[in-house]
Amino acid sequence: MTTAVWIYLSYTLVSVLMTAWVARTLHKNGRIFLLEAFNDNEEMADSVNHLLVVGFYLINLGFIFLFLHYGTKPANLEEGVEYIATKLGVVLLALGGMHFFNMFNFDRMRKKGRRASLNHPPAGMASGS
Repeated sequence: MTTAVWIYLSYTLVSVLMTAWVARTLHKNGRIFLLEAFNDNEEMADSVNHLLVVGFYLINLGFIFLFLHYGTKPANLEEGVEYIATKLGVVLLALGGMHFFNMFNFDRMRKKGRRASLNHPPAGMASGS
């Protein structure tokens, strides 16, 4: 295989592994936010959490594979290292952007869930007491 093919494979492998790590982290820690947003409805929180992870994978993996085509084909190892560093930097920025987008949405859902629970006290509690 040529140097360029090894570089493309390296970029793809590292990008996919980074995406999986971020997705796993979001899934594990996002559950807490979603439980609060859905008033401890575990089934709903877990379902939304899973759907968010699926969307995260689809968007990021699609970006990684489409982005592989762009840029000048590396001809030697030095250009290959620069190619991988640049590509991974862009992927990291995209993953970071997706992370903050998810955090923003988790926070909005959590706040919405809090407002809903304040407006509807649990059954058995008298209003105005």
